[in-house]
Amino acid sequence: MMRKELAYAGAAGALAAALVAAGSQIAAAQEAHAVNPAPMAPPAGVAPGSFADIIQRVAPAVVAIEVEEKAPLQSAMIQGQDPLGELRRMFPDLPGLPEMPRPGPVHGAGSGFFVSPDGYLVTNNHVVRDAQKITVRTADDRTFPARVIGRDPATDLAVLKVDGHDFPYVNFEDRARPRVGDWVVAVGNPFGLSGTATAGIVSSLKRPNISGSSYVDYMQIDAPINRGNSGGPTFDVYGRVVGVNSAIFTPSGGSVGIGFDIPADVADRVVKQLISGGKVVRGFIGATVQDVTPEIAQSLGVRAHDGALVAEVTPGGPSDRAGLKMGDLIERVDGRPVRSAAELTRAVALVHPGQVLRLNVRRDGRSVALSVTAGVRPAEADLANGAVPQGSSHAAPGTLGLMIAPNPGGGVRIEQVDPASDAAQKGLRPGDVIQALNGRRINSMADVAAAMQAARAEHRKEVLLLVMRDGRHIYVPVKPMGAG
Repeated sequence: MMRKELAYAGAAGALAAALVAAGSQIAAAQEAHAVNPAPMAPPAGVAPGSFADIIQRVAPAVVAIEVEEKAPLQSAMIQGQDPLGELRRMFPDLPGLPEMPRPGPVHGAGSGFFVSPDGYLVTNNHVVRDAQKITVRTADDRTFPARVIGRDPATDLAVLKVDGHDFPYVNFEDRARPRVGDWVVAVGNPFGLSGTATAGIVSSLKRPNISGSSYVDYMQIDAPINRGNSGGPTFDVYGRVVGVNSAIFTPSGGSVGIGFDIPADVADRVVKQLISGGKVVRGFIGATVQDVTPEIAQSLGVRAHDGALVAEVTPGGPSDRAGLKMGDLIERVDGRPVRSAAELTRAVALVHPGQVLRLNVRRDGRSVALSVTAGVRPAEADLANGAVPQGSSHAAPGTLGLMIAPNPGGGVRIEQVDPASDAAQKGLRPGDVIQALNGRRINSMADVAAAMQAARAEHRKEVLLLVMRDGRHIYVPVKPMGAG
């Protein structure tokens, strides 16, 4: 029986030299705006006679990414390169054994694309996850060393930075959503062949559980993508980025015409946070939930696939403090129906830490309304290991977009800053200590809450923080999130 499996579209494999350069000249993209702001599209209902104009315009923003990883020591024994391997396994501490030979570095390749003229570019997390050295090759065959600005394993996205300016770049699509049957064009670096373009259609939307991520419902396309396309963009016929190539469904390791893209709206949101703060800050309520199967639905007396069943509540976490219990069925969040565990996870992840979520739950046959103040979601690795914080820091009320904790020397210490907040725009950062708010001395969460309540009573649109940083005091005016 033929085995079918899901494969990433590009991390591993030997590097080939870039054989094909994209045809468009970089000089055409030296303007201080995206190369795809308002491209022309074919008349409605008419298939394009050629994709050449679209590709010529956007291809200069697409790059090949070459990765060098350090090979693990164990691989020397696996590859038969260590004649003393058996002796090392039996007597690991035997003195006098020569150092085990280390195999050469492992090479990999992927794709990416510029999203700003000053060198920020997008790719997949799995392309650069283990990289020690990253090289970006542009469409006109220039090479640049790159560094990782931030990675988000939960959505398999990463942002890199190269030094330079006036790079041709592209915008994410935010004016319309692709439909099943729409034409799409993928540009990338399959098997090291940079500047490769393929075309097809959107085959399906909202494919869940493709990579185990609760945050992405993938767009399925039939434009051929292969190993090395990972992290490259997919464009619509207007030349706008509608997705980021991430995975393929394959029985053989090669393309069979089924590829999966991270939708542009998800990528855009994640990329902006990675650029501004180096990581993605998501809401967290401290509850493990699962889907309602037909069997569970029958036992609860509800319809299948409606709601998310609470399987576990983190002690001391936001849900625990709000009174959520194991066995509760969460039916609505802020008035919107919940149809699956993944849908609830995404809804919670989108809120800002400190924001209050209104949950409607079914408990013992009756409806219960709860209000949960979201915290900051820990890293996925910490969640997997059970290392979940239990209330050591709190969201600043109001909310200021800050996670704060008591400071031993007085004041409250900033632990995290929401990249979307005015506080982030004003330059506040972890390690800063807030000592006063609107002239009131601050030494606890309660002090912050009281000062914010007084500011609201005075109808202030901004609050003035006295911040100590590196032994110096500075005043920082901050607009609470949601304030007009």
